[in-house]
Amino acid sequence: MFRKSAVVFLVLSWACALAQTDITKIFPEARRIHDSAIVIDTHADTPQRFVDEHFDIGSNTPVSEGNLDLQKARQGNLGAEFFSIWVDPQTSAGHYTQRALDLIDAVYQQAARHPDQMVMAFSAEDIVRARTGPHKRLAALMGVEGGHAMEGDIRVLRDFYRLGARYMTLTWSNTNELGDSSGDINDPKVQHHNGLTPFGKQVVLEMNRLGMMVDISHVADKTFWDTIAVTKAPVIASHSSARALVNAPRDMTDDMLRAVAKNGGVVDVNFYSAFDDENFRKQEAAQHKDVEAATEQYIAKQKASGKPVNYMEVDHIQREYLAKIPRPPLKSLIDQIDHIAKVAGIDHVGLGSDFDGVSGALPQGMDSVADLPKITQALLDRGYKPEDIKKILGGNVLRVFRQVEEVSRQTQKGGSST
Repeated sequence: MFRKSAVVFLVLSWACALAQTDITKIFPEARRIHDSAIVIDTHADTPQRFVDEHFDIGSNTPVSEGNLDLQKARQGNLGAEFFSIWVDPQTSAGHYTQRALDLIDAVYQQAARHPDQMVMAFSAEDIVRARTGPHKRLAALMGVEGGHAMEGDIRVLRDFYRLGARYMTLTWSNTNELGDSSGDINDPKVQHHNGLTPFGKQVVLEMNRLGMMVDISHVADKTFWDTIAVTKAPVIASHSSARALVNAPRDMTDDMLRAVAKNGGVVDVNFYSAFDDENFRKQEAAQHKDVEAATEQYIAKQKASGKPVNYMEVDHIQREYLAKIPRPPLKSLIDQIDHIAKVAGIDHVGLGSDFDGVSGALPQGMDSVADLPKITQALLDRGYKPEDIKKILGGNVLRVFRQVEEVSRQTQKGGSST
């Protein structure tokens, strides 16, 4: 009995050691491929930290542990980051646009503070220029996460574009004036629109005209299909995964993946474990009521004392609960990339980490942007060709960005869409 147990222990120890090696060891070929690519991440929530924690992206001693700073970006060869301009509907009620402007300004301030390492970018070519030459800098771009930040005014959309936002997610987890969200589609207390609203269609066409990528992450299924029917340019899913692997409404069905491919767009895989691993999703769902109760209790306490509600405090409450769930293996994330590449095609998959938005629920070994080369190693191990890996790492996003810019040029020749 002891011998058998000992053998089992040795086998398990070997397997665990191998698994650990698989997620930490980067071999020279993978490093060469990764370092020669323009790596683009289409979604990070770091601006919340800029504003609420006064976090300096160039600091070696961050206020709290995060997923993204300039040192980690260099280690992971991150070439371009789309910083999320996300306004929490719960803690920012009544001043969505103001909060968005605060976040936008914070991104600019970071770039101004570290001009030798970070530069604002507004086009696909700006990204390429930032990564060309001996002194590579991180190209900083922005995407507005949730059309509610417009507060129903299309002129605000144009202002967001003028300020540098190069995509907008039509909805966040809340249904808004543009269309229905997957986050509350089954909530009977929410008044829904049966997809994209007439105003939402107007916004999609105006985004096409401006050269702003239309992001369909978070939207309800009907909103997705309406958007595909309306848009004149390729769409992106800035941080979404596949529903065939994880039964989350936020994830995309295979039919949706194929529709994005037909549209010419790209699906950038979310690193959040509840969207990538079914077992993690079930455990996270079991916590939901407790997390909601703790969050509401904090908000009520702040309001009763006349103190402002700080989103980062809400985030910390949620992370405490997520930390209780074992992190899934890196394989869960790679399986998502692999599935979307096979269903939608190698030209239609990218990376949309959701870093600094899901820090407590990332797969094992994926703790920051410094760990991005592990994805390259894992894809190489699965037989992906170097040129295809580079497409996933950022080439596909660059292509879509350029196509959206071209649609804008052609549309503006014919006049405004509104």
